[in-house]
Amino acid sequence: MRALLKPLIRTTSYPLIAGGAALLLIHLASIGAAYWPLFPMVVVSGITAVALLERIAPFELDWNRDHDGDTVADALHLFVSYLLIQSSVAIAFGLRDWLPADWVLWPQQAPMWAQVLLAGLILDLGLYAMHRASHASGSLWRLHAIHHSPERLYWLNGGRRHPLSALVLAGPGLTVLFLLGATPIAVGAWLSFMSVHLAFQHANLDYRLGPFRYLLGVAEMHRFHHKRDFEDAQVNFGEVFLIWDRLFGTFHDASRSPGKGEVGLHGDTLPAGYWGQLAWPFSKRPSD
Repeated sequence: MRALLKPLIRTTSYPLIAGGAALLLIHLASIGAAYWPLFPMVVVSGITAVALLERIAPFELDWNRDHDGDTVADALHLFVSYLLIQSSVAIAFGLRDWLPADWVLWPQQAPMWAQVLLAGLILDLGLYAMHRASHASGSLWRLHAIHHSPERLYWLNGGRRHPLSALVLAGPGLTVLFLLGATPIAVGAWLSFMSVHLAFQHANLDYRLGPFRYLLGVAEMHRFHHKRDFEDAQVNFGEVFLIWDRLFGTFHDASRSPGKGEVGLHGDTLPAGYWGQLAWPFSKRPSD
């Protein structure tokens, strides 16, 4: 049965699940559906589907097993990351009421799909810029290194981020959206889609996107960014889109995506527990 399912999963999982989630979220936003609980339900359903498919068609069989208790820590990271996303949506709704009507520069009359896409492009560009900065700055890298520390990539890794790093990464793009008076439900729809995409981006799932991998930061492209050798990992920074990498010279592709033994951190060992990981960026290193 698995032999029959794997080719189907390889070619249709992302379009059906991530693409289906995107269309459903845009539809819900267009008809004025309540954000709670519908949008979070779409996210949970999409992420759960990715987790289940990993068991049927893993990219690396070894990445499906727990590594020194990392599953519990990663689950806590995902929970906190999703709380931050929900807080951002709540802030978007709250700030909209404080903006004077003549201050709003957002194209409120545009079709909802265009508003969601515009919100996504603005946020994604900000994420790209801050992601590159997090690799270039020593202090920001210490926060961001937690995301790069796992020696396996699977669905929970999308949320494995220090809360301060998450704020650094998303802060500029969200600030621009808030100042423009972006439609809150459009921001919520994009952030919800991005949550499903991030599960796919880090998934231990053998799927392909054909020529669309040059546009979207899916797992087969994002694994290069998690290579253990730091110099080799300065590529494919895009969260959802890879157009920024292509524009700014950080795009990379190869015939084989990195696998077991090729991802993680070189030279740094992080604590296995969640609280230890949160404290690690502020700890004193032997070389300090």
